[in-house]
Amino acid sequence: MSHIVGHDRSQTLLLPESVDDYVGPENPVRFIDAFVDGVDLTGAGFVRVMPQATGRPGYAPKDLLKLYVYGYLNRVRSSRRLEAETHRNIEVIWLLRHLKPDFKTIADFRRDNRRAFRPIFREFVLLCRQLDLFGRQLLAVDGTRIKAVNNKDRNFTRASLAKFIEVADAKLDDYLHRLDQGDVTENGTAGSRVENLAEKIAAIRKRRTRCQDMLAELDRSGEDQISLTDPDSRAMAAHTRVAVGYNVQVAVDAKHKLIVEQQVTNQVVDMGQMTQTAEPAQEVLGVETIAVVADKGYFKIEDIEACKNAGMVPYVPRPQRGPSVKAGLFRKDEFSYDAASDSFVCPAGQHLHPYSSSFLRGLSKINYTNKLACDDCAIRSRCTNGRFRTVSRLENEAVLDRVQARLAERPDVLDRRRETVEHPFGTIKQWMNQGAFLMCGLEQVRAEFSLTALAYNLRRVLNIVGFAGLMAAVAA
Repeated sequence: MSHIVGHDRSQTLLLPESVDDYVGPENPVRFIDAFVDGVDLTGAGFVRVMPQATGRPGYAPKDLLKLYVYGYLNRVRSSRRLEAETHRNIEVIWLLRHLKPDFKTIADFRRDNRRAFRPIFREFVLLCRQLDLFGRQLLAVDGTRIKAVNNKDRNFTRASLAKFIEVADAKLDDYLHRLDQGDVTENGTAGSRVENLAEKIAAIRKRRTRCQDMLAELDRSGEDQISLTDPDSRAMAAHTRVAVGYNVQVAVDAKHKLIVEQQVTNQVVDMGQMTQTAEPAQEVLGVETIAVVADKGYFKIEDIEACKNAGMVPYVPRPQRGPSVKAGLFRKDEFSYDAASDSFVCPAGQHLHPYSSSFLRGLSKINYTNKLACDDCAIRSRCTNGRFRTVSRLENEAVLDRVQARLAERPDVLDRRRETVEHPFGTIKQWMNQGAFLMCGLEQVRAEFSLTALAYNLRRVLNIVGFAGLMAAVAA
């Protein structure tokens, strides 16, 4: 018995009469075609939607958009790789009707329409809402860092620039001193050594001047760091694996783990990002109130209060910060506030009363203490390294008390946040292999991630609803 053998490559075959016969009836590429055909590209902000009366004809924006949606859905993001797919991939040949744009045309389309991809993502979110795929009861907000094109060696902070200038000055002093010694000492090798030192001095001076210029640019712009390859990228927090990149924020509905809202920022920390991410998601979902859960990195009184004022119910755990925590002393949350007597009850059972006041970020800050109780306290060494302990409270801190009370009533909400929001991030970084952006600039990076979020939602909905359900929704 022999193995299965193929046809002779020179043999003439009776192939199907049309390319359509090669694409199955439930191939996702058919939905991409129908979905993009139903989108108003002019309203979304795409350029050159209507062809010009004169000049060389260009490719229709709908065809290039279909190519990008297909590419991101199938983990092909590079314009050169997309060009290759137009020549060899039968699904792409069917989708573009044998069109074969070159890689520059494909890349220029993404760059020229960088602000128009976000409305396309929003269109698909509205389609998901039409299919009743959102629970509209709980939103999980979180952020992740994705690497930028900029290498960490081409990112400079004020501290790194000042340190290099200091080191350069020390080296220059040393080299100039050695150069003076070389001029005095006359021997057979002095000439070559002096020449080498002169080259080193010139190189250090040149780099020192560049660093001085960058430091002056930071002073003019008010920024705290500068990137040379991608000016909008920033060095991320030290505990993340991304050295220089962008902070991607998403709001995910808990029912099917679909992304409702997404945005990309170059802000290093998540603090202050909750309301501006969750509020647009609330608007898209069309609900008057919705629960929003985030991790302790989003803990900021002003942001939590803004979230509450926007009609959302925030769940954010309170982090324990400050010198007492670092010193291993009693944390602030171990002091319970008694609103009736306007006092704090310490772990020893003593009441701390208002002692002084100040202002922090425009808010009144009250300091509470009880010096007499601290003098005779048996556990003072566990509470403070000084003579007495002071606990402060902001004027709007009642908002945080209510958040902590809600968390105590619903302790499982933090675990639900984790399993909800980590699903899209894991899929995007592992399965979709997007651990780094391909483009430079904040606007272009936002366009990239809009396509990524659209592809994630599309793949997820195909698994949940199926091809027939999606096509029925588009037809409706």
